[in-house]
Amino acid sequence: MTNKRKTLINSNLSGSPLQLWRLFAVSLLLLLSAERSLGQATGQLVRIAKIVVDTTQLTFYRAALKEEIEASVRLEPGVLTLYAVSEKDRPHHITILEIYADSTAYKAHLKTPHFIKYKTGTAGMITSLELVETVPLIPTMKIKQA
Repeated sequence: MTNKRKTLINSNLSGSPLQLWRLFAVSLLLLLSAERSLGQATGQLVRIAKIVVDTTQLTFYRAALKEEIEASVRLEPGVLTLYAVSEKDRPHHITILEIYADSTAYKAHLKTPHFIKYKTGTAGMITSLELVETVPLIPTMKIKQA
């Protein structure tokens, strides 16, 4: 490291608390901006689906969901992950992490026979659906297979 650079770093670190806070804030913004740019560069579409199912139809819903997820992951290269979980104390509250290669893969997914079968077959079972658009914080992270 050059003496000029050391002096610049040392002068920034020996400043007032307000100057240190500003340096921290700018560094954090640059880091977040780089992460967001990287996430956008991957082109992936990542969302969370929050679903509430009629408790009397939960068994039928789970069977339909399992069939749809397995077909999507097996048949569609653009479907990277569909990971469904239910809340321990409220098993009719289901959350699905959806990761698609890009928006084109997502749009193609919506037109597949297995997804259309799932949507039409479960329409009367779902009492609430919320789709949450997300920005991956670590877009290069992969889901590890056991």
